[in-house]
Amino acid sequence: MERALIKNGTIATADDTFKADLLIDGGLVAEIGSGLECPGAQEIDATGCYVLPGGVDVHTHLNLTVNDVKVSDGFFNGTAAAAFGGTTCVVEHPGFGPAGCSIQHQVAHYQKEAEGEALVDYGFHAVFQHTDGNVLDGLPDLISIGVPTAKIYLTYDGRLTDYQILEVLDGAQRAGLMAAFHAENDAIVTFLCEKFRAEGKLSPIYHPLSRPDYCEAEAIQLIISLAEAAGNVPVYIVHLSTASGLRAIESARHQGLPVLAEVCPQHLLLDDSCYAQPDNAGLKFVMAPPARKKADCDALWEGLAAGSIDVVATDHCSFSFADKVKFGGSDFTRCPGGIPGVETRLPLLFSEGVLKGRLALTRFVEVVSSAPAKIMGLYPRKGTLALGSDGDVAIFDPNAEKVISPETLFHNADYSPFEGMRVRGWPVATLVRGKVVMQRGRLLAEKGWGKYVRRSLR
Repeated sequence: MERALIKNGTIATADDTFKADLLIDGGLVAEIGSGLECPGAQEIDATGCYVLPGGVDVHTHLNLTVNDVKVSDGFFNGTAAAAFGGTTCVVEHPGFGPAGCSIQHQVAHYQKEAEGEALVDYGFHAVFQHTDGNVLDGLPDLISIGVPTAKIYLTYDGRLTDYQILEVLDGAQRAGLMAAFHAENDAIVTFLCEKFRAEGKLSPIYHPLSRPDYCEAEAIQLIISLAEAAGNVPVYIVHLSTASGLRAIESARHQGLPVLAEVCPQHLLLDDSCYAQPDNAGLKFVMAPPARKKADCDALWEGLAAGSIDVVATDHCSFSFADKVKFGGSDFTRCPGGIPGVETRLPLLFSEGVLKGRLALTRFVEVVSSAPAKIMGLYPRKGTLALGSDGDVAIFDPNAEKVISPETLFHNADYSPFEGMRVRGWPVATLVRGKVVMQRGRLLAEKGWGKYVRRSLR
């Protein structure tokens, strides 16, 4: 296997920042120190750059199909976009499977789809869409194949009832599985969408009004109460978007309850004024949860810096703008929900977080790499640069500038929600297990280099 020697860079981890060279041998970090030499190794000059542990994005939908509409990427384009953005490992959330299917069904289906396609390493979450003895009895088998996390929806057709959630949390605690939650009150969403349709209020500006902030906060409070009833079971809230939801999490933590949370760049950087863009451009931002008020963005930045929010993920879900207009142009409720973001996560968090004084550099590394790896059972194989860890590296130029547009990104979507933003700080090379996958805008690895990674929470 190839050896790679990264010289003259500044290594930045969640704990420290220091000048050093980094040697990767056999796919693993073999040596860290000054003045390293290794004849025959591929040498990469990182002068003026940060050498970061590769990003870990634990919330992607690279291969999702909903109502016969598929996202733009698939596993090849999606993982290539991840590499272009400095992310070296993703954990994919599958969509719902056939009615009555086993808890392993969607994981097995997605594994077949990803095999031979991915360019960065990948894992999977499972998804609960019903409960019965077979589902709950199947949790140990799920964990045995390296899938110790599964998602529960409080909305959509595959949502669980409160009692089913209690059954799952009880079984998950016994099996050692962690449940992740999409937190929105389904009754509120359904009622408001039906009300707006009846009133002819079908333009994109009504999307955030159909999913108000209290819709999320109520669902988070319910999840916390159910987890407490089940025996203080750890829970993970995906794509937190509101100040009120954050307050519920902080209150629970103050009481000693184990509640973890992730935020996405779109909820840090976009506000609901985006839905008023003309010519149906507001449909670009239709996602669940929606963009909120600027006050929510500010609160989430503060929560992220303070540690009340643990992870920055993307919820990358790249339905094309063309499909959004095709299906939602006359009714926002029929618009495919989701936005692309796997390629822009690290640059946006660095430019808008580190350079603007909202996040320390070490905290940036923690929330985009080490914390998601730890929480989701990938650490220390992923999420750090330490002897014996995978040689997953993002060489990050803090002075590189780029204006975000479809033309400047690799992802296959026909738009970016961050289009027009000038970003400072961008990866110039990405290595996965010591192999250069991307360097200075060129894709260098072959399809299928990315491998399935088994995860364990114990």
